[in-house]
Amino acid sequence: METLIPTINRLQEVFLTVGAEIIQLPQIVVVGSQSSGKSSVLESLVGRDFLPRGSGIVTRRPLVLQLINVAPLKERIKTENGNGIKQNAQNSYPGIKAEEWGTFLHCKNQIFTDFQEIRKEIEAETARGSGDNKGISPEPIYLKIFSPNVLNLTLVDLPGITKVPVGDQPEDIETQVQVMILSFISNPNSLILAVSPANSDLATSDALKLAREVDPEGRRTLLVVSKLDLMDAGTDALEVLLGRVIPIRLGIIGVVNRSQHDINTQKTLQDSLKDEQAFLQRHYPSLASRSGSSYLAKTLSRLLMHHIRDCLPDLKTRVTVLSAQYQAQLNSYGQPVEDHSATLLQIVTKFASDYCNTIEGTARHIQTSELCGGARICYIFHETFGRTLQSIDPLGGLSDLDILTAIRNATGPRPALFVPEVSFELLVKRQIKRLEDPSLRCVELVHEELQRIIQHCSSFSTQELLRFPKLHDSIVEVVTGLLRKRLPITNEMVHNLVAIELAYINTKHPDFTDAAQVSASVNSQQAEATDGGKRWKNEKVTEERTPATGFGSPSKGQAINLLDTAMPASRKLSTKEQRDCEVIQRLIKCYFLIVRKSIQDSVPKTVMHFLVNNVKENLQSELVGQLYKQPLLQELLIESQETAQQRTEVAQMLEALKKANTIISEIRETHLW
Repeated sequence: METLIPTINRLQEVFLTVGAEIIQLPQIVVVGSQSSGKSSVLESLVGRDFLPRGSGIVTRRPLVLQLINVAPLKERIKTENGNGIKQNAQNSYPGIKAEEWGTFLHCKNQIFTDFQEIRKEIEAETARGSGDNKGISPEPIYLKIFSPNVLNLTLVDLPGITKVPVGDQPEDIETQVQVMILSFISNPNSLILAVSPANSDLATSDALKLAREVDPEGRRTLLVVSKLDLMDAGTDALEVLLGRVIPIRLGIIGVVNRSQHDINTQKTLQDSLKDEQAFLQRHYPSLASRSGSSYLAKTLSRLLMHHIRDCLPDLKTRVTVLSAQYQAQLNSYGQPVEDHSATLLQIVTKFASDYCNTIEGTARHIQTSELCGGARICYIFHETFGRTLQSIDPLGGLSDLDILTAIRNATGPRPALFVPEVSFELLVKRQIKRLEDPSLRCVELVHEELQRIIQHCSSFSTQELLRFPKLHDSIVEVVTGLLRKRLPITNEMVHNLVAIELAYINTKHPDFTDAAQVSASVNSQQAEATDGGKRWKNEKVTEERTPATGFGSPSKGQAINLLDTAMPASRKLSTKEQRDCEVIQRLIKCYFLIVRKSIQDSVPKTVMHFLVNNVKENLQSELVGQLYKQPLLQELLIESQETAQQRTEVAQMLEALKKANTIISEIRETHLW
């Protein structure tokens, strides 16, 4: 189990190399209010002075501290010389002639053997990231300390919880600090080391309050009661340390911090640890063996190892799942282009195939939210266009007076005994002409759908096309140009379909059966009119004997212009006029239905032949002819900068995940127990 903490440290290093920590690794997060003694606790674990000191808020950026136990210098020198027992290569660190040293992630290949220099570098890096005054920053500082006097640990020192802003701190400094702390301790794989001074009421501890927000059951929280030597005379923290005030599941450990006087007089940490043990023996003899900085370090190491052991299976699963996801994402970006000609032909062929498959309904990516491609074209033909034609009234826009006027105009100056055919042709052509606009609108709708298929194929079917913006735009331009070229040809053919129907009114059409019945009805009605001739004459005589009221004899000297008499907009038709209008209406309706049926069948066929099928047949040859040119190959296959950058980032992340998987796999099951 001793290898678990170094394993987590190696995993952290792997993910830091790609600038992201996508997996929440086990670590110990130190939380406490300002001046609660957090820094002193950390220094006691290391055994050296290396953290910035001062009044007010000193820790202004998260400090991720990795403590790595190494062999003493003498043993490492023996190992390098080949004498003694050969140790693990990771524990030898050849070339470093120091007992203890530190390294920073931001100072690559630089080793700090002077811990005062480590302190200065922390202060300098803090100033670079959060300003020279009292501002804070969530960007962590990564520090490794190698020493034979430490236990393997990974700790995170966070800014102390503060209430009042000072310096250039914003007004919401308290909220910012709490958000930063919660972002670390909300990690379910982290342990929370809550530091609270003994001379303050534990019930008001800000550290415990935040810890309980994310760990209400206390499974990840350990309490450190600091500054035991600063309690008021006659009081002690025995009840607190025994857990009788606030019980903590992982335990409560009391420590004695170094005073400011000890720091000013440069009292060594070894002497401070001896004084701490002496103080605990005098004031807390029953708890002396379970208190102090040394016991805290052992407890933290043990808890962290057990916590890592519990988290390791989930970590391995998480790494495996992420590896598969990033591998799929990397595959979607494709490989860098080597053979430009082959790549262009492959993409053009794939696009043309997907375009045709979308029309045929055999595409791999089938939408379920709306109709597209061939299905939508079918809907346009049989639903939109069909319903529009069915909604056209064969006699729409024709009044009885319009029909009567057409009949009169067709007979000239002679009154007709029969309905003239010229009036029927004139009126039926007027109605057939109304079918042209819906037919042209059908062509327009199909053209719009063929345009939409371009975007559909670009977004779903040909992911590689998105890698090359110029090629994508060129393909869209070529297909759009092909559609634009075929549109007027198709419109002309549809226009000709209507013109053909208008050119010859075939009254001998096989389906025009109603014409014979209408003629028979007219003959019958004419016969009735002949039999009633005498009655009509008597009526005429009566009319002659009746004085005319409309046109009296003009007075002497007056002249009447009959053309000035306006024709009434509507009047009651005579029996013969009604009969003539009815004959024309029946003929128009019958013939119009024949033509409408023909147009409803011919227009979709025309659109498919001259537009849809023509585009399908010539699409690939048009794309190859327009784009497969040597001067254009290099230009068209330039990847977008965003795609290239994303491929690099995903490849680096995938490599990091593979390394992480290898590191985790090195741990045998027997090492976990």
